[in-house]
Amino acid sequence: MQIFSVHPRAMLLSIWQHRELIKVSTRREVLGRYRGSMAGLLWSFITPVFMLLIFTFVFSVVFSARWGSGGESKTQFALLLFVGLIQFNLFAECVNRAPGIISANVNYVKKVIFPLEILPVVALLSALFHASVSLLVWILAYLFFEGLPSITLLWLPLVMFPYVLLLLGLLWMLSSLGVYLRDIVQLVGVMTTALMFLSPVFYPVTALPEQYQFLFYLNPLTPVIEQSRLVLFYGQSPVVSILMLYWGVGLVVAWLGFAWFQKTRKGFADVL
Repeated sequence: MQIFSVHPRAMLLSIWQHRELIKVSTRREVLGRYRGSMAGLLWSFITPVFMLLIFTFVFSVVFSARWGSGGESKTQFALLLFVGLIQFNLFAECVNRAPGIISANVNYVKKVIFPLEILPVVALLSALFHASVSLLVWILAYLFFEGLPSITLLWLPLVMFPYVLLLLGLLWMLSSLGVYLRDIVQLVGVMTTALMFLSPVFYPVTALPEQYQFLFYLNPLTPVIEQSRLVLFYGQSPVVSILMLYWGVGLVVAWLGFAWFQKTRKGFADVL
């Protein structure tokens, strides 16, 4: 029986060794989503623009919502809201797809020798592509309404990378669990919906009573949303202590997810 290493080095080595396969698979994944549609890949740009307009209308016009002290304009409210939506949509796309990744590729499990651990990586990169397009939409909207973004925008990769590691760990873990526990699909769907309202997507953390704010930082979405708003909209550097802690959490979750996947993958063929 083949033994699969759970060492952190094996995690990095597998991604590096199969980088060309990951690249080709990600390209096929992205293009395949829009195959047969008239607009094709353009939908990846149209969709975030449409969502930005809808959420702006609902929250700033219908509900007359305001951000923080309420001194911002409707366009500023929309830009703040959209930063949170970009990060949440990235999370939702990853975790909602995760439980079905392996079961949707049964042929890779049973009939060919295939590095199954790269399937969650491909799913993550596909989601990151769409998040990047949404970010481009945000930057264009900021340029049009507010002018040049602050140079602190360059901090965004450092803010995002631990979040990407955390998502990769969740993808590995949930994709494995989805093989053995089919109910995980429904559970993940419910939890994702709950997290949308329990995360500072539609409101800042400061809108909560001060004694409860620390609880929101236990939510893995809170640091990346709040720090992204700092560097993208407010022109501030990220909070170093929060960023360092987030990096540590991201690294640990990525490795634990990979280790779980490697330990449980031996039974995939028997279950499927």
